[in-house]
Amino acid sequence: MTRILAIALLCAAFAAPARAHEERPAYLELRERAPDTYDVLWKVPARGGDERLGIYVHLPADAVPLGEPRGLLAGGAWIERWSIQRTGGLAGQVISIDGLPATAGTDVLVRVERADGTTQVARLLPARPSFVVEAASTTWSVASTYLVLGVEHIWSGIDHLLFVLALLILVKGWRRLVGTITAFTVAHCLTLAAATLGLVHVPGPPVEACIALSIVLVATEIVHARRGRAGLTERAPWLVAFTFGLLHGLGFAGALSQVGLPPTAIPAALLSFNLGVELGQLAFIAAVLAVAALGRALARRLTLRPPAWASALPAYAIGSLAACWFLQRVAAF
Repeated sequence: MTRILAIALLCAAFAAPARAHEERPAYLELRERAPDTYDVLWKVPARGGDERLGIYVHLPADAVPLGEPRGLLAGGAWIERWSIQRTGGLAGQVISIDGLPATAGTDVLVRVERADGTTQVARLLPARPSFVVEAASTTWSVASTYLVLGVEHIWSGIDHLLFVLALLILVKGWRRLVGTITAFTVAHCLTLAAATLGLVHVPGPPVEACIALSIVLVATEIVHARRGRAGLTERAPWLVAFTFGLLHGLGFAGALSQVGLPPTAIPAALLSFNLGVELGQLAFIAAVLAVAALGRALARRLTLRPPAWASALPAYAIGSLAACWFLQRVAAF
């Protein structure tokens, strides 16, 4: 089992050295400022120099631009602003992103703000590059949208999943594991809510660097535990999980802030996003435990006995990958 985990983690290290939260999505905002008139904000990740990712907004054919788009390169992204007008508004219209199906690992966060302050959010992927503008958002549609956003965010956040994996390796016993994961959940829910509601303001880059460092520290604790030196994480895993969970919650808030919360349904959106994060996290834990059980059963059936040093590979793989992320994020300050 340890060899299986090690191989998977080492492959991840070569395949995605900085994917955890450096994979920046594009962002499209449509804000209705007058009947049938919208301000458009289109933000596309830069590719170095003056180049930008080759994806473009495809609006309804009868949407009339009001003036030329104004563009500039800032903060590692190409930002364009313009206004459009369409008789009857955009409700019921399909908006798509040209070129998105040809990209790999890129998504587009979309936010539509109506004149009455209600909003619609969506996440477009290469396999799903379009969406329909809704006339109005119900509480259920808001909840379902933010639930999916939460699940997708935790599944694409490799660093968060790697931290959970490290806890699964280190913490022994069902009771301690449940208590540890619960502490992590409560903590990141608190800071996610506080940061999203504007009660706490912390710069994103240092948070992301500290998240990577938290993974390195837990991986180090795994190595020490194997050598008979029980650290704080093994003695009081719930305390460490809670402390670092506060940090990870700020990372979740950074993703949620890109689409914002609908003013008329903030509780439903925030609760649903949190629930989505938890569902995604629980699905990951279930998958890891299932693979571990399958690996143990297979090893018994084939009478495999991996060498003693193989059990240390997952910890070193996790720590090495997280250390690379930490250095990359610090260098990007």
